[in-house]
Amino acid sequence: MKKVIVTGANGFLGSALVRCLTEKGIQVTALDLATHSQNIPVGPLVKFVPFNLQAVSDLLKQIEDRDYDTFFHLAWSGSAGPERADVSLQLKNAQWTVDCLDTAKELGCARFVGAGSIMEKETIYAVSEQKNQPGSAYVYGAGKLVAHCMSKSRAAEVGIEHLWGLITNAYGEGERSPRFINTTLRKIISGEPLTFTSATQNYDFIHVCDVARAFMMLGENGYPFCEYIIGSGKARPLREFILEIGKTLAPDCELFFGDIPFSGIDLPLDVLDSEPIRIDTGFSARISFSEGIKRTMDWIVREG
Repeated sequence: MKKVIVTGANGFLGSALVRCLTEKGIQVTALDLATHSQNIPVGPLVKFVPFNLQAVSDLLKQIEDRDYDTFFHLAWSGSAGPERADVSLQLKNAQWTVDCLDTAKELGCARFVGAGSIMEKETIYAVSEQKNQPGSAYVYGAGKLVAHCMSKSRAAEVGIEHLWGLITNAYGEGERSPRFINTTLRKIISGEPLTFTSATQNYDFIHVCDVARAFMMLGENGYPFCEYIIGSGKARPLREFILEIGKTLAPDCELFFGDIPFSGIDLPLDVLDSEPIRIDTGFSARISFSEGIKRTMDWIVREG
């Protein structure tokens, strides 16, 4: 790859991906809202272009070049908080994903790499299990799944290579969303009780810098029309991750398991297998969980 486009470039993962790409000497056209560019790395290889998911086709007027290699689509409206349960918004995200793919084709991109979620797998299990009543959290997962299916079919129709990375659980410096690692570390800092479910469900966590490398390597070496689990390669019960957090960052704090009911889906370990991406691209995570949470804790303490 020599020249790429990244949507959602100001976001938690997007800014990490832009940094990763430019460190390899790759030119990046970084797309995000006009008022959202403060996290995008600045340099001679980065060009910022204001971008709105609701008007994707405007890019054809804003960008003159037609010699891009790859289009990385990370932008997603309502990826955290109550908007994850907004049915209308999540369906629009799926349509906007297809719009981005069509635009990528018009801009000369040979490849389209989409950012999916392990929630897609959880959603399939949740809605397929008889008598199970999926919660509103699965609306987000369903939106990602629809975007995945529709963009892949559209890619085959218009003639652009489609790759899809299903992120297990990304964490790291720069994240401010109310997701598990971020919330737990902030509870430790503020001295709040550390209460959890029984935490027997299988999980995987991967540092955002490793996720960014994984996407870059998918763009370079992933096989067309394949999906890849992006994880640490060390999936295990959530309780083991929590115990490691306690041992590493809060050895004097008591951990309370079982105080919160769990109503989600426990994915089999083989569903979280990230071996295919290692085989096809050579990717493997470099940042251990203990190192990653230390770095993340230091960032939260420093930045607030």
